[in-house]
Amino acid sequence: MRRREFLRNVAAGSLGRSLVAQTLTAGRSFGAATDARPNILFAISDDQSWAHTGAAGDPVVKTPTFDRVAREGVRFTRAFCASPSCTPSRGAILTGQAPWRLKENGNLWSTLRKEFAVYPELLEKAGYAVGHTRKGWGPGSLPPGGRERNPAGQRFKSFEQFYEQMPEGKPFCFWFGSVDPHRPYKKGSGTKSGKSLDRVNVPPFLPDVPEVRSDILDYSVEIERFDREVGQIIQVLERDGKLDNTLVVVTSDNGMPFPRAKANLYDYGARLPLAIRWPKRVKGGRTLDDFISFTDFAPTFLEAAGLKPPAEMTGKSFLDLLTSDRAGRIDPKRDKVFIGRERHAWVRAGGLGYPCRAVRTDRFLYIRNLEPDRWPAGDPDRYGDIDGSPTKAYMMANRNAKRVSHLFQLAFAKRPGEELYDLQKDPAQMNNVAPMREYAQAKAKLRAELDAWMTQIGDPRATGQGDVFDTYPYYGGDRRKKRTKR
Repeated sequence: MRRREFLRNVAAGSLGRSLVAQTLTAGRSFGAATDARPNILFAISDDQSWAHTGAAGDPVVKTPTFDRVAREGVRFTRAFCASPSCTPSRGAILTGQAPWRLKENGNLWSTLRKEFAVYPELLEKAGYAVGHTRKGWGPGSLPPGGRERNPAGQRFKSFEQFYEQMPEGKPFCFWFGSVDPHRPYKKGSGTKSGKSLDRVNVPPFLPDVPEVRSDILDYSVEIERFDREVGQIIQVLERDGKLDNTLVVVTSDNGMPFPRAKANLYDYGARLPLAIRWPKRVKGGRTLDDFISFTDFAPTFLEAAGLKPPAEMTGKSFLDLLTSDRAGRIDPKRDKVFIGRERHAWVRAGGLGYPCRAVRTDRFLYIRNLEPDRWPAGDPDRYGDIDGSPTKAYMMANRNAKRVSHLFQLAFAKRPGEELYDLQKDPAQMNNVAPMREYAQAKAKLRAELDAWMTQIGDPRATGQGDVFDTYPYYGGDRRKKRTKR
């Protein structure tokens, strides 16, 4: 079977049993790349929190591909996006810079100016074949930033199409950007697939009712579809003998699309799954607890390819962690990450955002809400920064019910200027201890660290120029309608 025929059959439709059968019966490999530099496969789901993989212990979702990458590679337990909103999160991944340095790209539905270098283009200049499929950088508009091509690379219909035209002997860098598990979901798909409501782990900040459990099951079905599709790409590379020198990264862009998760700085909004496999240089079977910011991806990929990351990248390569043979916490300096957000959707009068910054350590999450008079979920009664869902509808309809009212306030109501959560006592981050005297010293220390970081990276919010984020254009179309990330 020729390579073109093999890939055409893969893309034709039988991407499950047919692919496995062809992989097992085909008589020869197509040869490994002559370039010793690694291929880079970056697989990113759309709205998946860290807890929702088999490797993390979720009792419902089945993720054999992620679990394999984690088992044969490294799983990171403390990986955080730079911003729990799609456009700024992806911009930070691509540039290796904090979103607040990227002008408009600090907002959803914005642009990423050509002046900001992105790792796929740097790798392409160094001889890599570069491409992406489905959701790359975005959502937003490329022309205002002076770009003609998505920063994630040339767009292809599929990995198979990219792989078929790729020159032999050349390493590749490919971005597989799924749109799963982004809403909307097919309601009831989880139970129809045979999943049990009784087995769902409902986060403490959501009502534990059948409507929410069913919604989480529907979300799980879409995670599983993403996992299957990543597995199909891995099978192609394995068939060709190229998998072991491919740096495979499986992760997400921000947390689950539920109240108090996505678009929030709490863990279910910003803490994400991350597994990396590269047998040629990375010892497998390890779990690492070092803090990883998603600004760290770009410098890591560049260093793995033998390139020096540009000085403007605020992220730090973690190649040393990958190539170590240790587990647990390796680098004592990787003891925190910084997170933030600006405008998510256009859901407040005048297009105002909800600016906030945070520092997350092992023990604490400290959040500074810079405009606490604004509504964090968007103006009532739409609360548009929370995706429409059965869970949101239930909470709004039952906001005054005894078992829901407190949870409704946590997700929808205004918040104080400072929040502090003691993660040893409160891992779900539901009890703000910022006003308590016994936490005054810890709060002051974290506040100072956050201030220092904001000043160091040139965050406009640290220099009195932060209002600029509210003035940037919003390219999401009709502002009167609810905008989503698709």
